[in-house]
Amino acid sequence: MTESVSVQERGETLEFTFDDALRYAGPHSPAGVAIAFQSLRVAFAALSPDAPPQRRAVTIATAFRGPGARDCFEAVTRAVTDERFTVDRTLIRPDRGSLVEDFVFEVGLGDATVTLLLRDGFVDDEFIDLARTQERTDQQERRLDELKSRLAQRVMTTPADELFDVS
Repeated sequence: MTESVSVQERGETLEFTFDDALRYAGPHSPAGVAIAFQSLRVAFAALSPDAPPQRRAVTIATAFRGPGARDCFEAVTRAVTDERFTVDRTLIRPDRGSLVEDFVFEVGLGDATVTLLLRDGFVDDEFIDLARTQERTDQQERRLDELKSRLAQRVMTTPADELFDVS
């Protein structure tokens, strides 16, 4: 898991690894951190293929409400602090099915925007059912933690360009 994502700020290139983003977010949401991290890698390759983008020029809108993704976006781009990050529930794609309908990420840089949709096959029914359970038992919480770790591992060991459909 040594891949990184880079941005520029005030003439310096800042490089972030998955572990950097996970340290910022804490251990509770590794899957969200992994999905957001990989989405930034794909988006930056599409939007700024020749050089890391300017950190404070990146905008992010997503239907996904997970704190791990938000924290990863913040660590790398400072988009939450600078109010360039929004959770926009109108981006939900129910036509894609309940497993991936929330995993929509619009990343912008200047006048260009890419939309990334997590592909099927990464998130399963058990994960979504547990994640959406309001009051989980201790056993359910442990199981969800296990599923989050497993999903994070799978996302981080899959080439980033195989995770998302990009438009």
